[in-house]
Amino acid sequence: MTPSRREFLQATGAVGAAAMTSGGSRPVQAGAQAVMNQELRTVQTAVLDIGYEESGHSDGFPIVLLHGFPYDIRAWDGVVPPLAEAGYRVLVPYLRGYGSTRFRNPDEPRMAEQAAIAQDVVDFADALSLDQIATAGFDWGNRAACITSILHPDRVRAQVAIGGYSVQDTVSPSRPSSSAAGEARLWYQWYFNTERGRAGLEANR
Repeated sequence: MTPSRREFLQATGAVGAAAMTSGGSRPVQAGAQAVMNQELRTVQTAVLDIGYEESGHSDGFPIVLLHGFPYDIRAWDGVVPPLAEAGYRVLVPYLRGYGSTRFRNPDEPRMAEQAAIAQDVVDFADALSLDQIATAGFDWGNRAACITSILHPDRVRAQVAIGGYSVQDTVSPSRPSSSAAGEARLWYQWYFNTERGRAGLEANR
């Protein structure tokens, strides 16, 4: 049976917790009570006011869960509880362009380059005074996690890459997928570049 996204992410969370423990990053001692908190918080960086939720133990090792497009932080609802109960500090931020995350300067040019989103992860950790973190991400969240690990290996203790290595090659000429099905999965990219796509985004923002 094909697992649902939530079941898949739950399994990924369990694997990530096991990897963290074996890698030397220890959670809070078992028996301490985890704090499950869906109250939205905000932290300020040089560019963004980042909205996020925090659960678990305030002195546990921090795990940052990064959502992808077109999802948001609710995609991790099945993963947060077991990680929090295992003794970790679980942080789930909205990426730029999502939820309550906002540009501090309304005149700031809007962009979502993969390097910028990765820098947001580092800035988020800095704003919370986190010297080291573990990350897990899918889609754009995975891309941000991969780049963060590459550019700041001293800051990332462990990473769960859902979908594997996904840093986009922006230099080499783009090549079509080897299968028609692979190309068909990109339908939304063309849709969003049409007038109908723009109108749909405005109507359903």
